[in-house]
Amino acid sequence: MSNQKKRNFQIEAFKHRVVVDPKYADKTWNILEHAIHEIYNHNASGLSFEELYRNAYNMVLHKFGEKLYSGLVTTMTAHLKEISKSIEAAQGGLFLEELNRKWNDHNKALQMIRDILMYMDRTYIPNTHKTPVHELGLNLWRDNIIHSSKIQTRLLSTLLELVHSERTGEVIDRGLMRNIIKMLMDLGSSVYQEDFEKPFLEVSAEFYKGESQKFIECCDCGDYLKKAERRLNEEIERVTHYLDAKSEAKITNVVEKEMIANHMLRLVHMENSGLVNMLLDDRYEDLGRMYNLFRRVPNGLSTIRDVMTSHLRETGKQLVTDPERLKDPVEFVQRLLDEKDKYDGIISLAFSNDKTFQNALNSSFEYFINLNPRSPEFISLFVDDKLRKGLKGVSEEDVEVILDKVMMLFRYLQEKDVFEKYYKQHLAKRLLSGKTVSDDAERSLIVKLKTECGYQFTSKLEGMFTDMKTSQDTMQGFYASHPELAEGPTLVVQVLTTGSWPTQPSITCNLPSEMSALCEKFRSYYLGTHTGRRLSWQTNMGTADIKAIFGKGQKHELNVSTYQMCVLMLFNNADRLSYKEIEQATEIPASDLKRCLQSMACVKGKNVLRKEPMSKDIGEDDAFFVNDKFTSKFYKVKIGTVVAQKESEPEKQETRQRVEEDRKPQIEAAIVRIMKSRRVLDHNNIIAEVTKQLQSRFLANPTEIKKRIESLIERDFLERDNNDRKLYRYLA
Repeated sequence: MSNQKKRNFQIEAFKHRVVVDPKYADKTWNILEHAIHEIYNHNASGLSFEELYRNAYNMVLHKFGEKLYSGLVTTMTAHLKEISKSIEAAQGGLFLEELNRKWNDHNKALQMIRDILMYMDRTYIPNTHKTPVHELGLNLWRDNIIHSSKIQTRLLSTLLELVHSERTGEVIDRGLMRNIIKMLMDLGSSVYQEDFEKPFLEVSAEFYKGESQKFIECCDCGDYLKKAERRLNEEIERVTHYLDAKSEAKITNVVEKEMIANHMLRLVHMENSGLVNMLLDDRYEDLGRMYNLFRRVPNGLSTIRDVMTSHLRETGKQLVTDPERLKDPVEFVQRLLDEKDKYDGIISLAFSNDKTFQNALNSSFEYFINLNPRSPEFISLFVDDKLRKGLKGVSEEDVEVILDKVMMLFRYLQEKDVFEKYYKQHLAKRLLSGKTVSDDAERSLIVKLKTECGYQFTSKLEGMFTDMKTSQDTMQGFYASHPELAEGPTLVVQVLTTGSWPTQPSITCNLPSEMSALCEKFRSYYLGTHTGRRLSWQTNMGTADIKAIFGKGQKHELNVSTYQMCVLMLFNNADRLSYKEIEQATEIPASDLKRCLQSMACVKGKNVLRKEPMSKDIGEDDAFFVNDKFTSKFYKVKIGTVVAQKESEPEKQETRQRVEEDRKPQIEAAIVRIMKSRRVLDHNNIIAEVTKQLQSRFLANPTEIKKRIESLIERDFLERDNNDRKLYRYLA
C-alpha cells in the first residue's frame, strides 16, 4: 500500500455586498406610522396587517430597530396628548365616561400595534433591555393621561366624591367605577395605591371618625353596633364591586379603628344599654354583634371578657352572701345553676363558644361559690332534694343532665372533702329511710364523683350500697330461721359497717317491749352467724310504720321515726302524758325528743298529738294526749321530724372540726409521698407540692401543712438540715 499525503479542502463563503436603499428605513417607518395613525383613528379595517408585520420585521432585520422603537414612542405620545385634551374637555359626569372610552380605545389600538411589532417585541426589545410594547403603551398612558396635571387631581376628586355619594345613600354607576379602578390597577399597583387607595383611606378615616362621633352621641349601644356592622359590610361589599381585593383589609381596618376601637370602653359601659344591660336582658343578638365586631380590633375581646367577669363576680358575690337567699339551700343552688345556664347560653349563642370566655366564666364561678363556706353543704342538700323527690317522673336523660350540672358546680368547690362529708350524711339518710327515687341515679352520681376524684373519694359511699344489699340478705336469713315471727311486727335491720357510714355515738332509747324482744332475737341470730363482731343500735336513724285508730274510728298508717314510734306507743297505755313522763319512759335525748314532739303536735296536717298549753314550741311542763279529731285525706301519713334542712351553727362547727381532723392524715401522707420521692426539699416547695397534690380534694392550709411537718419530725419521718432550718430530709 503506497503512502499518500492527506489533502485539506476549504470552501470559502460567496461574498456579495447587499446594498440597502438609504431611504428604505424612512419609507418603511412612514408606512408603519401611517398605520398607527389609522389604528388610533378607528380606520384599521383597510390595513394589511400581514404587510405591516413584514415591514416591521424587515426594519428590525436590517438593524433599524431603534428607529422603529423611538418612532413608536413619539407617535403614541402625540396621540395620547390629543386624547388627553379630549378627556380634559369632558364636563361633569361625562369625564369618567370619556376617560373609560378612551382607555378602551387605547387598549384595542395597543393590541393591534403589538401584533404588528411582534418581531421587535421578541428580538430587539429583549436584546436592548427596552420596555415591551404593551407595557410601553401603559406607561405612556399613565404619564400622558393619568398623571396629566389637569386630569390627575380631577380623577381623584371625582372618584372620592362618588364613594362619598354612595356612602350617603346615593346610587352610583358601579360598573364605570370598577372600570376606572381596574385601569389604575392595570397601570401598576403603585399607581392604584398612590393615586387612589392612599387618599381613599385617609378620606375614609375622616368620614368614619366624624360619623362615629355623631352616632355615639345619639344612639344606644345596640343601635350603634348595628350601624357599625352595616358600615363594615358596606365597605366589604364596595371592595367586592369595584376595588382591589387587597384593599379590603385596609378599609375594614379604618372602619374598625374609627367606629369600634376608638369607642370600645364607652360602648361597653354605656348607661342603660352597654354590655352589662345586654347580659342582664339576654340580648343574644346584640351580644353576638358586639363580640363579632370587637374581635376585629386589638384588645376587643379582652375588654368584653373583663367587663363580663367583673359583673359576674359582683352578682355572684351578692348571690352567695345575701342572707335572704341563704335561707333556702335548694333555691340557692338552683339560682347558681340558672346563672350558669344563662351564661353558658350567652357564650354558646353569642360568643361562638369562645374558650377564653368559658374559662373566665369558670374562674368567676369558682371565685364566688367558694366565698360562701356553706356551698359544699348546700350543693349536697340540693342533690338530696332531687334524689328524694325532685326527679320523680323525670326521664333518664334529664336525670343525667341534672347530675352533670351538679358535678359542674362540684368541680368549682375548693373543699370537695367537705361536700363528701355532707353528701355521705345525706346519702345515709336517704338509704336508711328508703326515700331515694332512683338507685340508678344514686349510683350514676357516685360513678361521676369517682371519675372526677378517684376511688378513695367514693370507696365509703360504695360501701354504703354494699351494706344495704348485704342487709337484705341478712334479713332473709333471719326470718328463714325464725318462721314463728311471720305473724308479729316486721323488723328490718340495716347492718352498717363502722367507718363507711357517718354514724355518731348515740344513746339507745327504750324501745317498746314488742320491738325490744324482736331486736334481741336479731342480735342473737347475727352474732351467732358472724363471729368477732359487735352490734350497736342506732335508734336515732330508724323509721317505723304503725297503724293507728283515732276518735271516731278513722284509720291511718303512720310513717314515723323510731323515736316518734316510741312516744306514740306510750299512748296505748295512757290517755295523757307529761313531757317529763315521756322523757323518763323513752330516755330519748332532750333535743331529739323536743323535735319529735313538735313534729307530732305542732305541724298542721300531721298533728296526731295535742299539747297543753298550745304553742309552737315544746316546754318541759307541757302535757300531751292523742288528737282524736285527727283526719287526713290520705290513708298513709308521713310525719317527718322537725329539723333544720341545713346545719345549725354548732353542727356546722362540729362538721368542720371532723373535716379538719380527716385532713391531717391526708396532708401527712402527701408530705411523706413527696419527701420519699425527693429525699430533700425546702419548706416552700413542700407547701407548693402538697397544695398541688391535694387540690382535687381541698385547699390545704399552709399553717396546717407546717404543723403536719412538725408532727412528722417528732415521729422521725423527717428531720431538719443542721445548716438550713428550712430544709427537710426524709428518713427511711
